[in-house]
Amino acid sequence: MFTHAITRKPGDNFARGITNSNLGTPSYELIMKQHEVYIETLRSLGLEVIVLGALQDFPDAYFVEDTAVVTPNVAIVTNLGAESRKGEEATIETVLGRYRKTVRIHAPGTVDGGDVLMVGSHFFIGISERTNKDGVGQLGRILEEHGYTWTAVPVEVGLHLRSSINYVGKNTLLITEKFAGYNEFGGYDKIVLNKAEEYAGSTLLINDCLIIPKGFPNTRKKLEPMGLDIIELDVSEVRKMDGGLTCMSLRF
Repeated sequence: MFTHAITRKPGDNFARGITNSNLGTPSYELIMKQHEVYIETLRSLGLEVIVLGALQDFPDAYFVEDTAVVTPNVAIVTNLGAESRKGEEATIETVLGRYRKTVRIHAPGTVDGGDVLMVGSHFFIGISERTNKDGVGQLGRILEEHGYTWTAVPVEVGLHLRSSINYVGKNTLLITEKFAGYNEFGGYDKIVLNKAEEYAGSTLLINDCLIIPKGFPNTRKKLEPMGLDIIELDVSEVRKMDGGLTCMSLRF
């Protein structure tokens, strides 16, 4: 059960962040409204939400998930793979230190939290443009020291592993067609996303509730038989910045 979440407000220069999307110019006014609804949704599910102020020097800093991997036993502060984001981690480490023992990933290793999927006591760690093999090795060793197991997964498409796959409970993965064929995920039931709705893979399981991006009816229809409460949130402006629901909080 999650009891806490860390979030950070977007800065008024958030549109200067890293993105490869071509979905139009993002709106600061609208992302602030959407972000506030996101925070209130987490609170409505019983989480204590820590809201950090914007970091003007880091337009992507509201994607706090990338800065740490939080387990019940330890918080691993990452070393972000994008040069322009290095430095975001320090402020998160201070906050996490109130709740967990913290350790760090060190250069030349890089890890983005968006490449790490926790399923019970097992972790899938994506090797991507942002998370390199050295970082995966460091993270894996730390996890082993605290009683966890892990599997490295090559991320050949998408920004992060969790852009394409997320755990939705009951031994089930919400997953793209590309990743559904990976042997690493052979022991799980799978809900395979339609290609037109792959963005909906950024679905967030909070205890017994699924938060999904608004506007993907086929994905919602596939998830409904699981019997979990489903909340749809509009994250149009976050999507324009290559982000999703999972990116905007650290849950623990």
